[in-house]
Amino acid sequence: MEKINYAAMKPAQPPKGNKKEEKDTVEIDGMKSVKHVIAIASGKGGVGKSTVAVNLAVALALEGYSVGLADADIYGPSVPTLTGTQDQQPGVDMIDENVQVFEPIVKYGVKWMSIGYFAKPDQALIWRGPMASSALKQLLKQTKWGPLDFLLIDLPPGTGDIHLSLMQDIPLSGGIVVTTPQQVSVSDVEKCLNMFFHKDLNKHVLGLVENMAWFTPEELPDNKYYIFGKGGAKELSQKYNLPILAEIPLVQGVCERGDAGIPAVNDQNSAGKAFRDLAGKVISLLA
Repeated sequence: MEKINYAAMKPAQPPKGNKKEEKDTVEIDGMKSVKHVIAIASGKGGVGKSTVAVNLAVALALEGYSVGLADADIYGPSVPTLTGTQDQQPGVDMIDENVQVFEPIVKYGVKWMSIGYFAKPDQALIWRGPMASSALKQLLKQTKWGPLDFLLIDLPPGTGDIHLSLMQDIPLSGGIVVTTPQQVSVSDVEKCLNMFFHKDLNKHVLGLVENMAWFTPEELPDNKYYIFGKGGAKELSQKYNLPILAEIPLVQGVCERGDAGIPAVNDQNSAGKAFRDLAGKVISLLA
């Protein structure tokens, strides 16, 4: 497999002459066979959005669907670590002198792509918003996803340039917004919801996921401790008339397996069941 230099992630410049439309056709080609694109978002970092995205992707694949996940958290990509693929590199082919096509990493039955595959773990991406957005769109559209039932996009926290650029240029089937019960998270997630609903974007939200809804010790699986409060997602659900797609408990083993690159969806505990149930609800809404 050809080794990819980090410089390869720089946004491609249009060829000389008026060939921009031809270049755009090549870029978009990678997503032409994707049925449903789902954005996984949150208004705040640290709510477990990437963990939810990875486990939802694997859960959908276990149901027999073809699934891909694009890690759009460009300044803090965590999908390579959560999937145990951080030591792998995607293949790359040159279509012409300006356009590269990337081969996604495949593991757990899911196609993964992340800018994290092209940078060292401790390397900071010092990119301004427009450059970051352009590089990310290049990565999304020039990846050879092939036919997919679902492509999940793990968005960065917040409501910045990357979000606006992607939502304007990528056809979304809907968004899933992740929160925790804490009021500080709920306030930021509300801003995220308002971004989806903004008149210039007007994107559909499939529903909410409340992560870390309660703490369940592995040795006491029937016990629930609401260490981060209670009712945050319910408050948003009622205000915006959105369904709560899942309430996912905080289970110690989930965190440990995530660090080891092992999704928790197969765990025979309340967290594993919650991820599987979430996949079932997404399927019922879209498939």
